[in-house]
Amino acid sequence: MQSSSLDDVSVVATPATKPRLRLLLLPLVILAGMGLSVEAGLLGPLGVQVGHLWATLSIFGVGSAILFLLLLFSGPQQGPALSELPRWQLIGGFLGPMYVIVLTLATPHIGVAMTMIAILSGQVGKSVLIDHFGWFGATRKKVNGERWLALLLIVAALVLIARG
Repeated sequence: MQSSSLDDVSVVATPATKPRLRLLLLPLVILAGMGLSVEAGLLGPLGVQVGHLWATLSIFGVGSAILFLLLLFSGPQQGPALSELPRWQLIGGFLGPMYVIVLTLATPHIGVAMTMIAILSGQVGKSVLIDHFGWFGATRKKVNGERWLALLLIVAALVLIARG
């Protein structure tokens, strides 16, 4: 059964994550976050040199070529065809380039640290809401005091970096 409701948990099958896998994934995700900071540091000057949209296109062009090669050599993929998925699941195709354009525009003016902490505050704020309401098929995880405190501390970090 396909559904286009953003808060219908049945849309995405979320596998139960084993504790050992979580311990392995966490450093990987942290490294990916570090990669985003490097990307912002590279994109800012590239955007100034060649233009923000050309910088974004070049990053997505290189990424698309790498993904194409990975798909080519990884064998058949399982799952439904793109045409069978709810259209809202393809929103990421729009959000990715918007994110990179913002990186190329903001980083030269406000710096990598300010750009990244601002992005982090937006990511955590929205992700708390997504978890709380179970949007996009996410497993519901109610907002508690600890999560509110974490978000507040990230916003405090944003203020401190902006002042410093």
